[in-house]
Amino acid sequence: MSADGSDGENDPPGGGAFSAYELLVQGVVDYAIYMLDPSGRVMSWNSGAERIKGYTSDEILGEHFSRFYVDEDRAAGVPARALREAREHGRFSAEAWRVRKDGTRFWAMVVIDPIHKHGKLIGFAKITRDLTEQRKAQLELEKSREQLFQSQKMETIGQLTGGLAHDFNNLLTAITGGLDLVKRRLAQGRASEVDRYIEAAQNAANRAAALTHRLLAFARRQTLEPRYTEVNALVAQMRDLLDRTVGPEIEIRTEMAENVWPTMCDPNQLENAILNLCINARDAMPDGGGLTIETANASLEEPDLPHGDYVAVSVSDAGTGMEPDVLAHALDPFFTTKPTGHGTGLGLSMVYGFATQSGGQVRLSSRVGEGATVRIYLPRWKGPAEALEPQPSVKEPPAREGKTILVVDDEPSVRMFISEALKEFGYEIVEASNAASGLNLLDSNAQFDLLITDVGLPGGMNGRQLADAAHRTRPQLPVLFVTGYAEKSALEKNKLGTGLHFLHKPFSVELLASRVREVIQKR
Repeated sequence: MSADGSDGENDPPGGGAFSAYELLVQGVVDYAIYMLDPSGRVMSWNSGAERIKGYTSDEILGEHFSRFYVDEDRAAGVPARALREAREHGRFSAEAWRVRKDGTRFWAMVVIDPIHKHGKLIGFAKITRDLTEQRKAQLELEKSREQLFQSQKMETIGQLTGGLAHDFNNLLTAITGGLDLVKRRLAQGRASEVDRYIEAAQNAANRAAALTHRLLAFARRQTLEPRYTEVNALVAQMRDLLDRTVGPEIEIRTEMAENVWPTMCDPNQLENAILNLCINARDAMPDGGGLTIETANASLEEPDLPHGDYVAVSVSDAGTGMEPDVLAHALDPFFTTKPTGHGTGLGLSMVYGFATQSGGQVRLSSRVGEGATVRIYLPRWKGPAEALEPQPSVKEPPAREGKTILVVDDEPSVRMFISEALKEFGYEIVEASNAASGLNLLDSNAQFDLLITDVGLPGGMNGRQLADAAHRTRPQLPVLFVTGYAEKSALEKNKLGTGLHFLHKPFSVELLASRVREVIQKR
């Protein structure tokens, strides 16, 4: 609404022929349109201004426009800044609160344009529009969206916890029932019958451990041990296992590209992911069919992945395929199309969690009647090749070395299990229930050959912080973290230093003892 200096009927205020302008804008009722002199005093007033702001022209002409601002904006000098910005930059525009004659506030869109004549500022044209109803509608829409999001989130949480409770109740029934029967049979002097109850309880406990592992994988909180991995060699080594798993009615084909880049990932978890995908593919082909495993190099530029090079591992089947609504939820936890009791619905979500925690992603594609493809992308490793460390054998008994171990865990039953298990192998054990007690022992003159600590300790100091404090006075002391949850800030692989190791909960006596011996021998 600015005008360059020119004579005629479009002259701005003070130009002498302003009636044409007033006639033009007077009938506009949706916008308050009025003119200001260079100091900000109102020089004209249309019907829209009277409707929106509540003042008649007789009441407002000659008054300063700052009276339309709310008190806090006037105190902060906002009106003066608005005129200054319009004068210096050619326009001022904003959305903010304004006040009516009756004192009520309204949300306004404001535009101020300077008006010049012969190069001299002679006033401002100001437009105000009442956006209160639009803003109210927008806020209501945002509130509705937030409520919908919250409802969907709670539905997902309900699905997750409901599925988890269902599976764990079944497993806990087998565990507690088995232990109860063991206690009863021993009391009855029928010790020869307890083995099968113990075995049933152990099987249920192992299944519960597998379930929590899958949950942690989905949540991207599992403790990974990334190592230099060549996917072609890994797939080739899995071939016999896969053939036995899917059965003779499924034909497995491998199409492995040449010179596939290495990746840095947890090879055991990649094996589990491929195995899960092959089992899903088998289940999608109840009458048998072909299953294809492919490897390839890929350079991606996608919104949810850093641009760069990736290694792709794909598993494809020629099965029934997935409907679009099934495909959209295939990665959701506990989502499954299988009958009740046939799978937990965590297979694909576990694969997704492993891939994303490793810095990659998962892509699904499927059409009904044409099968499905699941493709895992893992970041290319450009560093040096690393020799794969042999995994300790859980069957090999550890040596009785007579070493002293400090065990720090706030859970009494876990602390007792670790201590009693290691005492059987000849180790001297000192226990602490929290980091503060453990640190007092480490600050003493006592000799320790190993610190075993949980990561999630109470009292303001976690296990990683305890290890760091211990290394300030005992830099050569090895530390074995025992954890069932990958606290990112504490246990990310690239933040582990020399002498720091970890063991996933739950674990057997044999695996614990073997891992302890391995860590102590590396000292």
